[in-house]
Amino acid sequence: MPKKTAADASPVAHFEQSLEELEQLVARMEQGEMSLEDSLAAYERGVGLYRACQGALEQAELRVRLLTDPERPEQAQPFDPLPDAP
Repeated sequence: MPKKTAADASPVAHFEQSLEELEQLVARMEQGEMSLEDSLAAYERGVGLYRACQGALEQAELRVRLLTDPERPEQAQPFDPLPDAP
């Protein structure tokens, strides 16, 4: 059976993997033990992961809007933000 690649993964799985990698990257950077070069590379990677996650969320919102009212997705109301967890 062939191995799945990142291109084969579902958008949800790709989002979850990117978010997990971003969280791990932030945790490593917060420890403050990376060299300047490693920190810059990690920051650059983090920006790319953040943009990928943001794009996936925007696509998900668009899909929900289209499912809610395929004739007029532009009239759909934006999602309410989730309340902060206690």
